[in-house]
Amino acid sequence: MAAALLRAVAPEGFHVDSAGVYEGWLDPFAEAVMQEIGVTLEDHEPKAMKTLDLEKFDVIVALTPEAAGEARRFLPLERVELWEVANPSSERADRDEVMAAYRKARETLAERLEQRFDVDLRFAR
Repeated sequence: MAAALLRAVAPEGFHVDSAGVYEGWLDPFAEAVMQEIGVTLEDHEPKAMKTLDLEKFDVIVALTPEAAGEARRFLPLERVELWEVANPSSERADRDEVMAAYRKARETLAERLEQRFDVDLRFAR
C-alpha cells in the first residue's frame, strides 16, 4: 500500500518499488481499501527483496523488523528506515473490522509518507 500511495503522487523520475522479505501475493483487502481512494494495485507485482538491486535506492522503508534486518544486510543503517505499522493482515475478526484495520494502516502509511517525502496524500484519509 505504501508504494502505491507514493507512486500516486511521486514526481517524474522518482522511483518507487515494493518488496517483502519473501515473495508474497496481492492481498485482496489491501486492494479493496486502495480502490476506495482510487489507487489501483493491479500493476503490483509481489516480489522478494532479494530480487531487487537495493543499492539503486536512496532509502528503504521497512514495515517490519524482519524486513529492516534483511535490508540492513545489504545497505548502511542510515539508508534503512523502520516504520512499525500495525499489520492489518494479522487481524482476526469479521470483514468490517478487517477492512477497518486495513484503512487504519493505509491512513498511517499516508501520514508517514507525507512527513518523510513531503507529498500530499490527504485523499488517502
